[in-house]
Amino acid sequence: MKITSRFTVAVHTLLVIHMFEKEYKTTSEFIASSVNVNPVVIRRTLQRLKSAGFIEVKAGSGGASIIKDVQEITLYDVYVAMDCLEGGLFHFHENPNPTCPVGRNIHTILDMHLVASQIAMENELKKVTLADLITDLEKYVKQ
Repeated sequence: MKITSRFTVAVHTLLVIHMFEKEYKTTSEFIASSVNVNPVVIRRTLQRLKSAGFIEVKAGSGGASIIKDVQEITLYDVYVAMDCLEGGLFHFHENPNPTCPVGRNIHTILDMHLVASQIAMENELKKVTLADLITDLEKYVKQ
């Protein structure tokens, strides 16, 4: 199962807000022009980021701004805020054949490895902050 694009849209949104909030009103239309999606998608994203305590959104066309320290926002935090997984990372096929020795035991032998893989991925996301991404982005913007 894929992690939904809500995750990357949210990270992109946060980076746009950080980069442009001092120069422009970072409205959903403005952000959508960078993400290249419909502004409705950005409005939903902004609502989730606001609920997570990462941003504030001024009414009307006031735009969004980041209110939490970018050092304290990890990719994992964004992943959780955006509810990026529908179920676990891996979706198991329905109804393996219980009369087959493989089908009967597939969950037993595979589930623990799949859970461990998801935990490893989530731990990697916890290591990267929005500040890290901003530093990386600034290197490319200067080129």
